[in-house]
Amino acid sequence: MSEIVTVDDVRDAAKRLDGIAHRTPVVTSSTLNELVGAEVFIKCENFQRMGAFKFRGAYNAISRLSPEQLRRGVAAYSSGNHAQAVALACRLLGATAVILMPADAPAAKLAATRGYGAEVVTYDRYTENREELGRQLATERGLTLIPPFEHPHVMAGQGTTALELLEETGPLDALVVPVGGGGLIAGCSTAAKAVSPEIRVVGVEPEAADDTRRSLDAGERVKIPVPRTIADGLAADIPGELTFSVNRRLVDDIVLVSDDEIRSAMRLAFERLKIVVEPSGAVGIAALLSGRLAPPPRVGVVISGGNVGLQRFTELLAY
Repeated sequence: MSEIVTVDDVRDAAKRLDGIAHRTPVVTSSTLNELVGAEVFIKCENFQRMGAFKFRGAYNAISRLSPEQLRRGVAAYSSGNHAQAVALACRLLGATAVILMPADAPAAKLAATRGYGAEVVTYDRYTENREELGRQLATERGLTLIPPFEHPHVMAGQGTTALELLEETGPLDALVVPVGGGGLIAGCSTAAKAVSPEIRVVGVEPEAADDTRRSLDAGERVKIPVPRTIADGLAADIPGELTFSVNRRLVDDIVLVSDDEIRSAMRLAFERLKIVVEPSGAVGIAALLSGRLAPPPRVGVVISGGNVGLQRFTELLAY
């Protein structure tokens, strides 16, 4: 079987995103370096358009649709960041968006998705299947479905995150990436391994949402109960079929972090790096701070997003 996504696909996505997506900053912190005993380079996708890496994949995929598909509109399902990404990409490209979101999605993400002009349809994430509902919604309304990770153009767009990071830092010993459905790490590992074959790619999942680690250990996709974690963007119950086929080849390890460790990472990012990071985006820093991951000398960490409302942020850190 041919590769689902290649480094050439990622480079092509980078050209398409040039001048549209932000080239997000890479920051360092002497305090963090001292705490973890390594030189850490943080790729800040919390400064991406709509506040997360998801814009890269959504725009790369939607911008390739035909004029007729754009006219008919786009459907998506998401816990929040892909929802906002699709809504913004559709607004930029003159298309309408209908987004299926869990009823308990963070209020800030619901509000932002509607603010970008999308219609939001809610569902119960604990009793209903979003993939089935999403396909049904798209079929009934004649929309093109853009899934959050199970799409080669989405994965290629996400991979531009790692491509930019390595262009700025030069060779790294390891790349640490949050893992939900697996699209970000699939794209990033594709780019990173092509540019720097010796690099280790390490994924990070919340303890309660360890479907990818279990799947890699088993050699096949494993479904778990719908996770309950503060990292809502990583609360997948099974890896994607396409993303897993990439990640089982290219990802070297998966480590787990607790919700309390995620909170500590959010606090350090706020107090010492002066940036706001949502729980899902903080797991890479959490893996280093907690000692769950012993870093090599030079390590890159992807902060996947910063979409957390003020009330939620203060509640999470008031412990």
